[in-house]
Amino acid sequence: MASAAVAVLGLAGCSQQGAGSSAAKAPAAGAAQVSDYSGTVARVRRMTPEQYHNTVAYIFGNDLEVGAPFAPLRRTDGLLASGAASVGITTGELQQLQRSASAIAAQVIDKGSIEQNTPSRRDFLIPCKPADETAADDACATLFVKSMGRLLYRRPLPEARVAEFVAGARKGASDLKNFYSGLAGVIEGMLLDPKVLLIADLTEPDPTHPGKQRLDAYSLASRLSFFLWDAAPDDQLIKDAESGLLFTAKGRAKVVDRMLASPRLEAGVRAFFDDMFGFEDFGNLAKDASVYPMMTGATIKDAREQTLRTVIDQLVTRKMDYRDIYTSRQTFMSPALATVYQVPTKPGWVPYEFPADSPRVGLLTQISFLALHAHPARSSPTYRGKALRERLLCQKVPPPPANVDFSILENPNPLLKTARQRLEAHRANPVCAGCHKITDPMGLALENFDGAGRFRTAEKGADIDTSGALDGKDFKDVVGLGQAMHDHPSLTSCLVRRVYSYAVGGPLSSADDPAITALNTAFGQSGYKLPSLMRMIAASDAFYEIVEPAAETKAAQGSSPVPSEPAAVTK
Repeated sequence: MASAAVAVLGLAGCSQQGAGSSAAKAPAAGAAQVSDYSGTVARVRRMTPEQYHNTVAYIFGNDLEVGAPFAPLRRTDGLLASGAASVGITTGELQQLQRSASAIAAQVIDKGSIEQNTPSRRDFLIPCKPADETAADDACATLFVKSMGRLLYRRPLPEARVAEFVAGARKGASDLKNFYSGLAGVIEGMLLDPKVLLIADLTEPDPTHPGKQRLDAYSLASRLSFFLWDAAPDDQLIKDAESGLLFTAKGRAKVVDRMLASPRLEAGVRAFFDDMFGFEDFGNLAKDASVYPMMTGATIKDAREQTLRTVIDQLVTRKMDYRDIYTSRQTFMSPALATVYQVPTKPGWVPYEFPADSPRVGLLTQISFLALHAHPARSSPTYRGKALRERLLCQKVPPPPANVDFSILENPNPLLKTARQRLEAHRANPVCAGCHKITDPMGLALENFDGAGRFRTAEKGADIDTSGALDGKDFKDVVGLGQAMHDHPSLTSCLVRRVYSYAVGGPLSSADDPAITALNTAFGQSGYKLPSLMRMIAASDAFYEIVEPAAETKAAQGSSPVPSEPAAVTK
């Protein structure tokens, strides 16, 4: 089966023509008006590990064991998801994919056990029963291949392809004397098919713009689903593509509204912010147990979950202003986190609001940000300031030069007790001074929190000074930093850029600037509501109109450098 998947390596960068509805289109209701912007390039991208898991869970059930068939992606244009547009599949991944596909197939055809009280998956995943389990049954195999194939391939299978799979099921059943074993081989083959593993933007002529291309209906359905749900389309969305509904203004708006109202939206929003915040680094986060004994595996896991729960509650459930997540004191608490936050709590996850006089305000004071951007045994104003610039404001901070002297930061001088004092001494080196000016003033405002995120007022007996500035906005403490972030124009424009890049499946270029500008204006007019931004992107014509790659004027770098800061940053 692995030989089919080898073709994955030859597909990156290809574009194909696909059939779809030729119904005329019109500007969608609620879409951002981008009159001088003609669309995005067609791409072929690999599923992310999360998209693969979510797709398998939707099609076959949440209780299936999928394994980890994909290696981590490389962050591009600020997102791991954008890196999926520039990778292939390695030999090692092919082997992992084959093991995963084989395991999934075995679970799908599992007949269950009365003794162990395990249900039969085949009874609800296979829509028919063979006349004889020990022999082939082309009629039942055809029904299964058509129903399961349209979900895995995200479009109806051509009759010739259906016939190939049915022939494979027939041969497998005959060789193994078992109808279900024959189907298992078909399932494994589907899961290894490049057309399943890769999300290809198939195009067709745009009937309203002669000489132009657009996504075909099924590719548009996939783009919508992977954007909003982080998984392949459901059966209804494929039917909407079949009917031509996606190429009418009212139809597309209706479909997008259904998707935004679905419980599956939470998975899509979680996946986006998990990516944007760089939470994959939690997989490698380690703290010195002698310094931070309270930072257990449960604490680290819950720190990630706390922030994602907060985001979903405030931006999706309550549809709050995006900027307010940096000033709100409302969140959720678990027993493992309460130990670090030093607050009382109850078993399980419970809503929690820090009091008005608390220094805990917004996402920057949550353990996820504070612990993730710190050293194993101490805090790091530079790491935190760099993360704030790059993750949240889309501003690139250069890496440190290879010959930087870190000895002062390691504190050989006992008189340098606080991080501010050590960094001031370190900045005496002109090579280091430039970029520290753009990271440290914000990071030092977070020095009331140690490397685990615990609150403190002093370091080594010296009072901590948390005053600072963010691009001309002075503040005296972390509450002021949160407000400065809230008011910074790059906070919202960065989110627009990240969401749009995530939606269209790859890095942006200067050709995308008109769309970003229009969306940023419309985002502000909506009150900075995330669902409104997602709706505007998903319902816009630019979301599915296609331009040739040659129209891109330069490759996207993903971040805007901070003006007038030429030097490099240190740790």
